Amino acid sequence: MAPPPALATDALLGLVLPLWQLVIGLLVLVAVAVSVHRLAKRGPSRMSGAMLLAGAAVVCIAVVSYLVEQI
Repeated sequence: MAPPPALATDALLGLVLPLWQLVIGLLVLVAVAVSVHRLAKRGPSRMSGAMLLAGAAVVCIAVVSYLVEQI
């Protein structure tokens, strides 16, 4: 009989995975903040539609990441 596989790799991946999710989340927040700043400089006429679009994108990313985590 072969020895059981080592579980250390699974534990290491479990520790590293939340770090990558945090890095990706921070990069998304930075991108949203930069885009909001650029939109604010353009004026209020474009601000409302763009803010709705950015908000919807953030919500969609959050929902997709939650669903992927549940699988």
